[in-house]
Amino acid sequence: MAWLGSTSGRAASPTVFEQQREELVREIAVGMEQVLQNMNRLNRNLESIITVGNEFSSVEALWSQFENFMGQSEETEQNVEGKRKVSGESEGQDKPIKQEEDENKPMLQ
Repeated sequence: MAWLGSTSGRAASPTVFEQQREELVREIAVGMEQVLQNMNRLNRNLESIITVGNEFSSVEALWSQFENFMGQSEETEQNVEGKRKVSGESEGQDKPIKQEEDENKPMLQ
């Protein structure tokens, strides 16, 4: 029974270890609460960023259409230039000009 009496005495006055443990548990609880608050703040900020990003979806779609259109016109120009080089035409001319024949003809007045 002496053993039971000694444990009840400890329960009434906590040891230094128990005091330090309780203080550390309190500090951990406060730290975890701060972490939770910061995570909630981060979540709200991320949601607002996503909302702002979604507002630009129509602008992004318009630029994508413009980019696709410009890419198609560049491909068309490259194909036309490639065909001209194969046929022997210069880039700035649609039809070859026959200057020699025009110079030999007499001019009508």
